[in-house]
Amino acid sequence: MNTVTSKSNLSYNTKFAIPDFKVGTLDSLVGLSDELGKLDTFAESLMRMAQSVVEVMEDSKGKTQEHLLANGVDLTSFVTHFEWDMAKYPAKQPLVSVVDTTAKQLAQIETDLKSRTAAYNTLQTNLEKKSVGNLSTRTLSDIVSKEDFMLDSEYLVTLLVIVPKPNYSQWQKTYESLSDMVVPQSTKLITEDKEGGLFTVTLFGKVIEDFKSKARENKFTVREFYYDEKEIKRERKEMARLLSDKKQQCGPLLRWLKVNLSEAFIAWIHTKALRVSVVSVLRFADYD
Repeated sequence: MNTVTSKSNLSYNTKFAIPDFKVGTLDSLVGLSDELGKLDTFAESLMRMAQSVVEVMEDSKGKTQEHLLANGVDLTSFVTHFEWDMAKYPAKQPLVSVVDTTAKQLAQIETDLKSRTAAYNTLQTNLEKKSVGNLSTRTLSDIVSKEDFMLDSEYLVTLLVIVPKPNYSQWQKTYESLSDMVVPQSTKLITEDKEGGLFTVTLFGKVIEDFKSKARENKFTVREFYYDEKEIKRERKEMARLLSDKKQQCGPLLRWLKVNLSEAFIAWIHTKALRVSVVSVLRFADYD
């Protein structure tokens, strides 16, 4: 094989040593073949832990490969230098026992993975809703300031309006005429995302509903938000708490992922070795 493939640089070949197992009966091998096929797919699904490592290390993605290891070596090297682990998976035991041990190990890893990532994912989702969501839903506590609003007037109020990017020009031309009693030149772009911008506009309080209605007709969305210093402080405190909780969870979760990604990958490659062995016996052994 090396001679043939090296001529055109088709592949790099290494030996994949598989020990001799206690084969058992033909019927048991047929059953094991089906079970190993399912176990192979199941083990492969656990490799999603690698993506979890990437997500947890969002601020240090350049160092991700340092955590994608099996027995202390990179995953490719583990496969190309594969050696059967007799301590974890005793080859002298019946194949059924070896497969059962591997299946239980992988099932436990999946159970732990679900429980450990659930809390982190919930926390991450809450953070994204508050800080990464669109302008209609995300928190504004880190965006707006007291100076953006008319707070000391008995009659005037400041609204926040979400304007699609293609409609910026239309907004500037028409916002003063969407309703009576809009303060001229009172709009200001506070922030924007890929879809649109958040603008202020100041008007008399008694025309708010009319202004909202006319804004909707022109595809402008008035965000329900009124500046409250206490509420802003509360939201900022909540964001700080969420960020602190995330930081506290990241370390232990990353260590667990590193250890169990290694264990799951090792079990996966051993499952493939078992599968090769069983399928080979079924195809080529003489049972006459």
